[in-house]
Amino acid sequence: MANLSPTPILLTEKNLPHLRARPLDAHKGLFGHVLIVGGDFGTSGAALLAAEIALRTGAGLVSVATRPENTLAILTRTPEIMCLGIQSANQLSSLINKASVIVIGVGLGKSVWSQSLLSAVATNNKPQIWDADALNFLAQNKAMVPKGSILTPHLAEAARLLDTDIATIQADKESAAIKLRQKYDCHIILKGRGTLIAGLDDSLTVCDNGHPAMAGAGFGDVLSGLIGALLAQHLPAIEASQLAVWLHAKAGEQLGKLGRGLAASDLAPIVRQLLEKQSPCL
Repeated sequence: MANLSPTPILLTEKNLPHLRARPLDAHKGLFGHVLIVGGDFGTSGAALLAAEIALRTGAGLVSVATRPENTLAILTRTPEIMCLGIQSANQLSSLINKASVIVIGVGLGKSVWSQSLLSAVATNNKPQIWDADALNFLAQNKAMVPKGSILTPHLAEAARLLDTDIATIQADKESAAIKLRQKYDCHIILKGRGTLIAGLDDSLTVCDNGHPAMAGAGFGDVLSGLIGALLAQHLPAIEASQLAVWLHAKAGEQLGKLGRGLAASDLAPIVRQLLEKQSPCL
């Protein structure tokens, strides 16, 4: 390729995609069903964070497929989420059939259980977001990602996916994002300072919002759930990716002004406000 590192287009409030306003006779069936698959032993919080933001940003229905031991805690905290305990991948079939969008990898873990769930999802052609441990399985060639999915690696995950090191990725993130897009035939969100979105429409956009206070656990899980909610509400994959990245970063930027101690779950109210300002419900 003659130019692997084009100048990305900056995401701003002026060029962001928009969700359509909702009709007065709207019902939950119009706004999709997001299925979150993840939450191994000790990491159910990741799946919960993704599910809660999907619920708070407009998905019509949200389900979590997780370890049976996690269901009580999730349902107690957020009863609007449908949470089902999954012992084996065979139990996923009916959930996948009902879903319109699948988020896989958040807190998924690296166990046999984890890989079996990922394999079950990977054979389906519904819109998918792959994050965290799903990307680690992909890097190890233990899974095949459906073409047209959305991959959300941070720098270390990107390095594993491209069989290189973080310094190489950091030195030319634009090139790395494009190489990932080409290798996997998927939309790529390369996270970090100056998050890049490389779309299958050959677009390359960058978000320069965000804050160092976002350097903590769970923020990637929130982003994945947010993308899922926007996909479920019928935004194309590249537009859902761009809008989700901006909302996530802008919310973190606003809250980060208060200093250290920002938690990923703090983002939801601010993301809702930003989304309503940018894409009014009515």
